[in-house]
Amino acid sequence: MSLPTLSGLRGTASAIDAKTPAHRDRAIDGLRALALLAVPLGHWLLGGFTLDSGGALHNASPLSSFGFFAPLSWVLQMLGIFFLVGGYASTLSYRRAVARGESTGSWLRGRLARLGRPVLGVAAVWAALIPVLYALGVPGTTLRTGSTLVIQPLWFVGVYTVITALTPWCIRLAERMGGWAAVPLLGSVAVVDFLRYGPFADAMPSWLSLLNLLPGWMFAYQLGVSWGEKKLGRRGAWLLLVGGTALFAALLLAFHYPASMVGVPGEARTNSHPPSLLVLALAAAQSGAAILLRDRIGSLLRRPALWAPVVVINLSAMTILCWHQTALLTAAVPGSFLGAVPGLTTSPDTVGWIAARIAWLPLIAGLLMLIGRYARGFEAPWKRATHARRALAGLLAAGFAVFALGLA
Repeated sequence: MSLPTLSGLRGTASAIDAKTPAHRDRAIDGLRALALLAVPLGHWLLGGFTLDSGGALHNASPLSSFGFFAPLSWVLQMLGIFFLVGGYASTLSYRRAVARGESTGSWLRGRLARLGRPVLGVAAVWAALIPVLYALGVPGTTLRTGSTLVIQPLWFVGVYTVITALTPWCIRLAERMGGWAAVPLLGSVAVVDFLRYGPFADAMPSWLSLLNLLPGWMFAYQLGVSWGEKKLGRRGAWLLLVGGTALFAALLLAFHYPASMVGVPGEARTNSHPPSLLVLALAAAQSGAAILLRDRIGSLLRRPALWAPVVVINLSAMTILCWHQTALLTAAVPGSFLGAVPGLTTSPDTVGWIAARIAWLPLIAGLLMLIGRYARGFEAPWKRATHARRALAGLLAAGFAVFALGLA
């Protein structure tokens, strides 16, 4: 990189820093950016493919062969931080909206629109791409595999949307109970886990685990709301860090919960879909650490060179969530036509695959940046889109969902 280029980057970083309002909470943005980056990195490192005799791609995971990858999933599973920061930011946003005289419904519509537009966009684009790719010779099985990967992160948006709609009630709970408002959610998940994993497991219906879906992910969000309401301080943060770590260790060592924080192909139990008590223990420990480190993080992000990337990542949050699997597929699908490409289409069961996949990461990240350059437009208000175009996008998105979920 030439010196003029470095100088230009420093100038851009300084300009971004100068435009940042003094009241901006840099630590919160930094935590959000960290949690956002963990999503694509986790999927790119812990997800792989196998290639069948017909040249079609199938999902696979190095976790099936390498148990030592499980602790890596503890670091990369940062949805607890994402929900914590989401609860904190939503609380401040809601309070500002109320102070302006804005209604709860108006505030909520604005939040949901920002979440929904990018999801609708990626689903509609993929619905249009599937017949084109099939006509170009991409096997139907590969398209099914790819669609599953693309829609996989979008469940999170649906859950986050529901929880965001509950923000006013979360605030009321925080006002009454402080940080303890999250404890009933923890207890609810513990009861469901006892029923589905304890002595009565054989008598329990298969749908029982779904009862953990809302309280499991709402736990960290409620902690964030209490934090935003100044009802959760350093003493509570230490309790979360120490208690969450102790509970995490006990669940692993004494109650034999699966070590991986993400699903492992072939394993009967999973921690994340829907969340088990182990996920909440990790979220508690992460949340406690985040609250304790807030001032230090904020101080570090006073440096323009560190702050500028955080701003860019936050401005592209939904684009990263919605399109990072597309970036992986943009590399893997052409690779499938070449045969066995190490780190892309070969089975993720060797140390060589790990090294090759790490080597592919810069290219995949570059593809995401290229895709994001055009896809980020979906995050902005669709002012020029007619009602007919919006209806078409909705229809295409629904068709894609049906295909990806295997309903057609």
